[in-house]
Amino acid sequence: QVQLVESGGGLVQAGGPLRVSCAASTRAFRCFATGWLRQAPGQEREFVAAINWSGGRSYYADSVKGRFTISRDSAKKTVNLQMNSLKPEDTAVYYCAAVMDHGTLVTGPDEYDFWSQGTQVTVSS
Repeated sequence: QVQLVESGGGLVQAGGPLRVSCAASTRAFRCFATGWLRQAPGQEREFVAAINWSGGRSYYADSVKGRFTISRDSAKKTVNLQMNSLKPEDTAVYYCAAVMDHGTLVTGPDEYDFWSQGTQVTVSS
């Protein structure tokens, strides 16, 4: 079982930056691919960014490409999402997620096995 605990999030003005982080409990963190997904009120959970076990490959949703950066520190067992140039439409509950790495970056919510509790990110206009 893998526990994922988030920190960060909150309220920010449009155009500002915000960072969310996620700490994993498993000693086998290096074996897991991780990602960030979000869910806005009344909408389905959607993919934001993914990173493979080594941090050498990443992938982003078109809506955040060039503004968000995913990174991970395997020694600290953390995965981070740096969000810049935030827009009101980025407002959502953000989740980090993990799945045993199988060589491809994971974008589908149904493909992840472990989830954090979620943290609210609100961007005011």
